[in-house]
Amino acid sequence: MSDIDTGYDGSQDVDYGHYEAGQEHGALDQLHQAQGSEADYNSQFGVYEQDHHAAESTDFSTGRHVEFDQPGGVHYESTDFTNYSHSAEVDDHVFAAEGSENSHQANFSELNALQQRFDTAFAQGTQFHGGTGGAGGLGIASN
Repeated sequence: MSDIDTGYDGSQDVDYGHYEAGQEHGALDQLHQAQGSEADYNSQFGVYEQDHHAAESTDFSTGRHVEFDQPGGVHYESTDFTNYSHSAEVDDHVFAAEGSENSHQANFSELNALQQRFDTAFAQGTQFHGGTGGAGGLGIASN
């Protein structure tokens, strides 16, 4: 006898039975996450201004002083003088302020999620009964 029992013993009565059952469980998870940020800062400053002033002054004068006394005791005096004055002034001034400043910040976050769950169950059966007289007997391929 073979290792497979088909239920057929060579008699006219044929009885064949097949049954299969099972179940499956499964899950699919997918997650994608992205996050980022950026920050920018810029500053620019400058100082500019220039002034120049100059002044000059010159004074020049001359003079003569004469003094005279006569009765009894003669007195005579003579003075010549010169007066000279010179002044100069120079003023330099530099000043100005200019500036700019800016900043930028951005944040972002992204999340993608996929989740799928499935459950399956199946049952399958085949049953074959043959009677006497050849009605429902085995097919040609099985002979």
